Amino acid sequence: MTRKENDDVVWSGTWVAERLGVGLRGDEQLPALLGLALRRNPKRAHLLVSNVLGKHVPQSPSVVYDAGHGLGERVRKLLGDEDAARAVVLGYAETATGLGHSVADGVALAPYLHSTRRPVDGVERAGGFEESHSHATSHLLLPEDPDLLAGAGPLILVDDEFSTGNTVLNTIRDLHERYPRDRYVIVALVDMRAEQDRDRLESFATEIEARVDLVSLASGTVSLPEGVLEKGQALVAQYETRAGSDAAQGPSVASPEATQSSPADSPDAAPSSPAVSPQGPAGRVRRVELEWPAGVPDGGRHGFTPEHRDRLDAEAPAMARRIAQALDLPSATATRDADARPRILVLGFEELMYAPLRLGTALERIADADVRYSTTTRSPVLAVDDPGYAIRTRLVFPAHDDPADGPGERYAYNVAGGGFDAVVAVVDSVADTPRLHAPDGLLAQLAAHTPQVVLAVIPSYTPHTPERVSMLPEPLRGPAFSSYAPDEVGWLLQDLSDAELEAPTEEREEAIQSGGAHYAESLPVEYQPSAEYQQLFKAALDTSAARIARAVGTVTETVLAEVPLRRGRRGTDPHPRPVLVSLARAGTPVGVLMRRWAQHRHGIDLPHYAVSIVRGRGIDANALRWLQQHHDPADVVFVDGWTGKGAITRELAAAVAEFEGFDPEIAVLADPGGCVRTYGTREDFLIPSACLNSTVSGLISRTVLRSDLVGPDDFHGAKFYRELADADVSNHFLDTVAARFDEVAVAVDAEVKELLAADRAPTWEGWAAVERISEEYGIHDVNLVKPGVGETTRVLLRRVPWKILAKRGAGADLDHVRLLAEHRGVPVEEVDELPYTCVGLIHPQYTRGATGADGRAVTTP
Repeated sequence: MTRKENDDVVWSGTWVAERLGVGLRGDEQLPALLGLALRRNPKRAHLLVSNVLGKHVPQSPSVVYDAGHGLGERVRKLLGDEDAARAVVLGYAETATGLGHSVADGVALAPYLHSTRRPVDGVERAGGFEESHSHATSHLLLPEDPDLLAGAGPLILVDDEFSTGNTVLNTIRDLHERYPRDRYVIVALVDMRAEQDRDRLESFATEIEARVDLVSLASGTVSLPEGVLEKGQALVAQYETRAGSDAAQGPSVASPEATQSSPADSPDAAPSSPAVSPQGPAGRVRRVELEWPAGVPDGGRHGFTPEHRDRLDAEAPAMARRIAQALDLPSATATRDADARPRILVLGFEELMYAPLRLGTALERIADADVRYSTTTRSPVLAVDDPGYAIRTRLVFPAHDDPADGPGERYAYNVAGGGFDAVVAVVDSVADTPRLHAPDGLLAQLAAHTPQVVLAVIPSYTPHTPERVSMLPEPLRGPAFSSYAPDEVGWLLQDLSDAELEAPTEEREEAIQSGGAHYAESLPVEYQPSAEYQQLFKAALDTSAARIARAVGTVTETVLAEVPLRRGRRGTDPHPRPVLVSLARAGTPVGVLMRRWAQHRHGIDLPHYAVSIVRGRGIDANALRWLQQHHDPADVVFVDGWTGKGAITRELAAAVAEFEGFDPEIAVLADPGGCVRTYGTREDFLIPSACLNSTVSGLISRTVLRSDLVGPDDFHGAKFYRELADADVSNHFLDTVAARFDEVAVAVDAEVKELLAADRAPTWEGWAAVERISEEYGIHDVNLVKPGVGETTRVLLRRVPWKILAKRGAGADLDHVRLLAEHRGVPVEEVDELPYTCVGLIHPQYTRGATGADGRAVTTP
């Protein structure tokens, strides 16, 4: 399938019409909206293939979105604002989930829900129905809010086509028995009912005493000759048999199911050999971190409100910029020949249609590229490479989301041979499984047909139900989990100590940057410090203990002064106490020290917990639910060790927005990035707990989030390295700092008084510096720039460093950084005008063959 052929004015229903006698009659725009293909389905021979749905035919995202949005605007006008605000929009899985979302956006005032074929434990069914002609018939309705469908306002039902009306009748019949109402609106791209079906719907509306309206882009009918089902089945069998024979005799191809026929003069021309073959070497696969707004559902499976849409509207441009950055696309302000623009496909995943559609529309606005959008599907359709046929090519791959109905084939149509320079594959985290990354999986199939594949994973939304909260376990505590005393911290984590999670640093880096894995799915091998490095840690601790104690006192006293003001002293407790919630694991030693300060200076025992937060996937929602159940969220203070560029600060703010009562502010020991209001200092200095890994953090690993280990009802996980007890300095670090509390008390009191009266608004100076460094050094990915002493140390301990930028004249604070850099053969470059003491650069575009650093921009060979 060439781009030129795709532009030819050939109706994409010609091939089927000539062979089966199937035809369309009705509005003149029907041929532009619909093509025809043959189903591999015993219930219906033909498939109406929409050109504006974004399911089978790659289309401009704005064309797809505008089609649904325009229908929604018409519905709002039909209902009036008062009834539109009382309505609920319901879309059909899987094909119309994105269309239904777009219609809901056009209505603007109503929440949205779509049916699903993915059951979710703990979520009560609000209804269900059958789709008689489909290959997968059962639809479930699983709203998070059990009252979503219980209102008396209009129900707006959205499907891609309205043919017999059976699906809509089944839906209304089921829901009307549970939630009767007096008005329904049916929305479809095309109304293709026969006359008898129109009469049947009118009779049904009279029977239930409800008004039923219909809104569509076009209407008509499909003419089906006698015996069309049997003829269609025979034709499918004939073509697939020939294609299989040709594939067995010919060369190996990446898409063995794709078939081709020449655009022959005769309707009975036989297909030639398979059309799709790899386009040169396999393309590169990498992952992009979208930083999806926490708390915004990935779709309408459990409900999607206008407020969710507003938050997505605000964040979509930034996510699109991250995609464009990953693809190295020019901005939309560039002026280039239209034919020279890169051709990009944003590919959604089955029911996950709306999120990738919105990413596609945002990418279309900011990038100088020809952007197209479609999604993978469960529907088996014959592929014939003929310009008069709607499904030109087919990629086949195994299901990768552990479907309830068991394993099976899945498909991507009109992708192979589409001339795409890159594909952005968008899936939810439930579908980010080893099968997705397998040699025969979707990513490998895509990589065989395009130079670049970028994987974007959206967190699967977990509904909040009382049953799920009640199942959450109590926090883990030492000595059973961690070397801290049991009253020092409760870990809202699950113990994964028996799981094999470690991988060599170089293997992890290659997998992370190639898109083969998220950094939270594995652990680096624990760094075992040399005797020289251990001595350096002890010397650094002795030197900086008083400085750290002062910062601990300052941040703790600030929190103690401000938390009562935050909640206005409401409730029964006249002296509310902060609940410290550390972000594991760097925040945990700081949280323990803050608790010790409050106890030492004021005799207050502050509750202290540690929770997991993962960049790009948000905070542990179950941990927040546990906290809501056991404490007033207004008392919760999130604690971290330091700020870098502020990514976690932003992640947390987005995450807690969906959980009522929590304040997103983080209290940190050091804020060199200027990202928070509550801090001990804004100096970038060595905090010795950053020098080591688990042996200074209670022998606990970094947190882990992997779908095969962490279920929807589980806390995120971590390991307890009991075997490293002989090297553990966790309590030595705490005791050494706490021993200096008295000597810094006067200085702390003076500093806190000054801070409480000062303007502490974040400046975000660090973020601007990171963006500048990313561009100046040719990295073009802020996630690979790690600013500050703490983050630089992490780069040297856990990642594949490229180089270290050190502020000219930085002294002993960087002794350990220089030693680690020397051990790993990493250059340290002194620079001026650096807002941090140092910055660590992760090796861009890393492979295990990558070598050295020459200070110039890294380019792909």
